[in-house]
Amino acid sequence: MTSRTGWRWVVACALVAAATGCGAVRDAGGGPAAPSEPPSTPAEAADHAPARFAAQVLARAREADVDPQLLMAILYNESYKPHDPDAERAWLRLDPDAALGVANMHRPAFDEVKSAHGFADRDWLELPDDPDLAIRAAAWYLHDLAASLPDERSGAHTTAELLALGYNAGPGAMRAVARGATPGPQARSYLDRLRAHWAKAGEALTR
Repeated sequence: MTSRTGWRWVVACALVAAATGCGAVRDAGGGPAAPSEPPSTPAEAADHAPARFAAQVLARAREADVDPQLLMAILYNESYKPHDPDAERAWLRLDPDAALGVANMHRPAFDEVKSAHGFADRDWLELPDDPDLAIRAAAWYLHDLAASLPDERSGAHTTAELLALGYNAGPGAMRAVARGATPGPQARSYLDRLRAHWAKAGEALTR
């Protein structure tokens, strides 16, 4: 959801490394056409991959009636930075508008979905420590985006692509592209990564 790119997280890591031990950046209906220590072993690196949240993705996608493969692919898209709770809190001190959690959710979006979908007692600041809450909020945000798609669409993008674009750029941008507007460079990059992650997301859910 965040519009921040990977290099900004590298800057954040450099700024907070002494306090947090932030390590190297890790790349981590209808599918697309065609969110603390550096890893020392492949197994350790894999522990930070979104695939480890397959059970939560399946449960929360079912709860919100959204495509679990789309939800998992978005987690892969948002995994360009290490989701270390201490590092995220340190970055939040530098940027109060930062996105938090494994789904990189901003406070206004979280506050909107929590009030509408039965977890109004939860706080955005809990996201770094609670991946299930982050996934739950992301699933419901996708649900709400789907409900706001226009009935008439240009057909240039699949539903999954439009929802991913809405997750990244907001509902207004999503609806504009659905009606035929050309996505900007950042949106196109996000969709390219979604397509690249699509098969991997599906495999993660069937292991």
